[in-house]
Parts: sequence; C-alpha cells; structure tokens
Amino acid sequence: MPRVKKSVKTRKRRKRVLEEAKGYRGARGHLYRAATEAVDRAHKFAYRDRKAKKRTFRSLWIIRINAAARIHDLTYNQLISGLNKAKVEIDRKVLAEMAISDPLGFSKIVEIAKGQIG
Repeated sequence: MPRVKKSVKTRKRRKRVLEEAKGYRGARGHLYRAATEAVDRAHKFAYRDRKAKKRTFRSLWIIRINAAARIHDLTYNQLISGLNKAKVEIDRKVLAEMAISDPLGFSKIVEIAKGQIG
C-alpha cells in the first residue's frame, strides 16, 4: 500500500477555517484551534438565527398592522378575522408594507374587513 501524505489536505482545511475566522479578534482570527471553536460557534448561531429571523419579522409585521388597524378603530385580531371571513388571502408581509407605503389601499382593505365583522 502506498504512503499517504496528508499535508496538502490538512493545510487546505486549516486555511479554510482561518479564512472564515478572518476579522475575529485576537487568537480566534489567527490560531487554528481557537478559530475552529469560534467558527463552529458562529455556524450554530447562524443556523439558529436563520429560524429566529422569520419569527422576528412576522412579529414586526403584526405590530405594524395592529398600529395601522387601530387608526381605523379596529384591532389586529378583528382585522385578520374580518379578512378571513371575507376570503381575502393577503399575507402579513404585504399588509404591513401596504400600511406603511399605501394608506389608502390599506383603508380599503380595512373597510372590507369591517363589512364582515359588523
């Protein structure tokens, strides 16, 4: 069996980790062992926060919709309930954007919801 030298692959692997840790403070950006730990931890946070980002944005949209609905004497809950009864399928992202950038269009949607509630 031929002899296998691992230096090329090892160097490549270490170089990749150190490149990823570039900009980290102190040993974490320069020493392989510290960089490995820092990069692994960063990957865990990145994975976790990709999921958390979706929750955070949804709650932001709900806060914006609620604020805009209350201007029209409606709560968020009543607005969503009215839209569901009216069979209006519009997601919270678009509703929140309309509330900010197109108040007239949002007020028409509120009128549709009010028609179903009362």
